[in-house]
Amino acid sequence: MPLPDEELQTLERLELTYTVQEEAGLTCIVITGFRLPAGMTVVESDLLIRLNPGFPDVPPDMWWFDPPVMRTDQVIIPQTDHFEQHVGRRWQRWSRHLEVGHWQSGIDCLESFIAMIRRELQRQAPAVAACA
Repeated sequence: MPLPDEELQTLERLELTYTVQEEAGLTCIVITGFRLPAGMTVVESDLLIRLNPGFPDVPPDMWWFDPPVMRTDQVIIPQTDHFEQHVGRRWQRWSRHLEVGHWQSGIDCLESFIAMIRRELQRQAPAVAACA
């Protein structure tokens, strides 16, 4: 399933470096050097988003990082302890699922999913104290 042109334009507008390939009937987008909030063990990581046939009417489910993303304070981020092989690499799975009604067909898109990922990363990052 090729990625719709408007989604490719979104990735370009967001100035993300990416590749798109198909695997097991899914469209796999690898965003390289995805910036992470302060308080994580890495500054950036590659982000994998796997899109089911029917996207954007069918919402994405979960995302993956390589290298793994953890908190600097060693607090475990829930539902990130599984690893999977996709597109020839080993990825840390962030098991997050949208509740019914949180994805609106015709409104939500790749940009809104990336925004959700950023919000979840920020929510999971430890508070970083400001320097005095």
